[in-house]
Order: sequence, then C-alpha cells, then structure tokens
Amino acid sequence: MTVSNFADLGLSDRLLRALDDAQYKTPTPIQQQAIPLLLDGKDILGIAQTGTGKTAAFTLPLLHHLEADGDRTKPGSTRALVLAPTRELALQISDSIKTYGRHQRVRQAVVMGGVSKRPQVETLRRGVDILIATPGRLLDLINQRCTTLSECKYLILDEADRMFDMGFIRDVRKISAMLPKDRQTLLFSATMPAEVAVLAGEVLNRPERVQIAAKTVAVERIEQRVHHIAAVAKRAHLAKLLESPDMAKVIVFTRTKHRADQVVKHLARTSIVAEAIHGNKSQNARQRALANFKKGRLRILVATDIASRGIDVDDVTHVINFELPNEPESYVHRIGRTARAGAAGIAISLCDPAELSHLRAIERLIKRPLKVVGEKPVEFKQAPGSQAKPRPGKPASGSRRRRRPGRTDRRAA
Repeated sequence: MTVSNFADLGLSDRLLRALDDAQYKTPTPIQQQAIPLLLDGKDILGIAQTGTGKTAAFTLPLLHHLEADGDRTKPGSTRALVLAPTRELALQISDSIKTYGRHQRVRQAVVMGGVSKRPQVETLRRGVDILIATPGRLLDLINQRCTTLSECKYLILDEADRMFDMGFIRDVRKISAMLPKDRQTLLFSATMPAEVAVLAGEVLNRPERVQIAAKTVAVERIEQRVHHIAAVAKRAHLAKLLESPDMAKVIVFTRTKHRADQVVKHLARTSIVAEAIHGNKSQNARQRALANFKKGRLRILVATDIASRGIDVDDVTHVINFELPNEPESYVHRIGRTARAGAAGIAISLCDPAELSHLRAIERLIKRPLKVVGEKPVEFKQAPGSQAKPRPGKPASGSRRRRRPGRTDRRAA
C-alpha cells in the first residue's frame, strides 16, 4: 500500500509539525513500510542502502514512543540507544533527531572516540533520552560506570554490516546483553553477510523484515560511466577529469586510507585542492573537512567506504570511484551520495584490468552495463586446451607464483 503523506502513518502532531517545517511531504518506501510496524512495537530487520530515508524511518517512531511514554530519564541512564559504526554517521543521526524532535523536549548525546571524554561523561551522568554512540567509546564509558543501560527500552543498530567490517560485532554483543530483554530492537544493514544474519537472530525478537532493493537506490537520475584505464595512469586521469567546471562538488572513493592520502597529495601537485576523510584522521580534521565540503568551501572530498558513512550532502554533482570496491553493494552505496533530494548526478568509475571482475559483479547487481567512455578493455580469451605464450622478457605463466585472491587489496591496505 502506497502512503501519500506522513499524517497517514499515525505519527504525533508534534512530529508532523517538525516534518512540515523541514518540508518533508511524502514518505519514502522504507518509511512507508517500517514506521507503522515500529509504532506497533515490532522488532525490525531492515535491509536498505544509503539514500533510502532509513534514518527517519527509525528516528520518527522512536521520538513518537518517547513522547507517548512520558517517562523521566533517571540520572546516569538512557531510554534509547542508537549504535553507529562511525563518528560521522553518529553525528548525522544526532542532526536528524534535532530536526524531527524540534517540538519535543528530548535530551540526546553523542558518544564517540577522537574527542575529549569529559563533556560526554558530564552529559551522561545527568541522563539522556537518546544516546547515539560508537561501540568502542560507549563500552569504555560503561566500564568507567559513567552510564548504565538497565533502563534502556529501545535499541537501534545502524549499518550493521560496517560494524562487522570494522570489528565491532563483539562489542555490539556485549552492549546488547546489558539492555533489558523486554525492549524494542531494530537492526539496519545495507547487506546481509552471514555474520550479521547471526547477530540479527541473537538480538531481534520475531522481527518483521523490511527490504528495499538496491535497484531502487541506483536510480535513473544517476548517469553511470566507466573509464577503462591502467592503474598507473589513474591519478593523472583523475586530475584531468577534475579540471572540468561541471564537477562542482565531487566525492572520490578509494579502497584504503593510504590511497586516499596519495590521491590528495597528487592532486595538490596539480594545484587541485582536496581533503581526505578516513579513520586515521583526527575527529576535528574529519568534521572540518566535511563541514567545508557541505558549505561549498571545499570542492573535492576523498573518502574511504567506512569513513563515508554519515556523508549526507544533497548537492554532490559527481561521485568518482578511483578504485572499484570489492563488494558490489558498496558501489551502490557510493553512487547513492549523488542524485539526492530529487537532483541528478553522475557516477564515474576508473577501472584497471585487474578490476574487471569487480566491474562485472557490479553490473550483475544493478542489472545494467555501465556506459563505457573511451576504449573498451582488451580481454584475452584463451582457447580450450591451449597454452598462453610468455611475453618477451617475462617468465612463462606456469613458472610464476600464483597470487591468492584478495592479496592485492591486503597489500594496498
């Protein structure tokens, strides 16, 4: 059933006023499906990429419940906990709660690493209605007895697949075990690897499954192109692309932190200003780069997949995949950073011969070929039973040590 406006979902008048203030008119598919279930108190397993509106899908029902409960938060406790894998995503969720809860008296706090503990400790000791946290810092503060989760009625795990990628799943299990069993739990993930499926089985109670297919995110408004180019020529080619005045606001994605820094340094040598955002940067540096990018003072942001969680900027004109991701779902997540809020966008992928298998996997997932710009790659197909001749000056293929799958990426990291 299609819902044409938020009023039909059963949200409180205060929330509807806040949505009207923010000029949000029509719920997205995930909001249409998830909000009624959450208002009924159901646990949810949500599978959705970025750009689907999932933050509002869990934030609005949470604020509705907290308003209806009318309980006072005890000192040193919290009524609701939202776990996020990155600092940027935690801050983005906090901003959304401020937007939707502007007509309610909701006390919230963000707990994350990379910044001083003291202000976080003081806020937690007073008690908060909603706590948004990264797992590592939260466990640290719990161990220091700065807060307790014994009064927490709502648990939201956002970007669970990235929690696993970053090694947080063990921490998440410890934290969830500290909450009362009688609670409402939501788990959202862009993908559903086996480890996340196991976690969902542990923390959710008879959940409803809400899934938004990747094809609804890789929307028609995104023009998707691929440039086939040698790895050694990528940096020069990227600099040439960025000379275009059409590239008004660009996110460049790399697979590793080291590569992101390399790209920024190379662009600087060609007088192109860019900043990197990744896990090795201080929190102040990351927030400063992101703020400059949002406000238009910085045209080019270079990011890794994990650090990009929480980049929510409406007017990104181009996404450039300097390197193709190992997981095709990450490609959909990346390109979803453009064509937001009804705008158009362009996604450009630089593909070297070693990445052709990644490209084919992406095309299978989105069920379309990417538009080839320039020359197509030459793919050598060996006839059955034949043996490739060694190139001059190179050893025969049988004499070379076979590289294990994934070795290139680990060395690059």
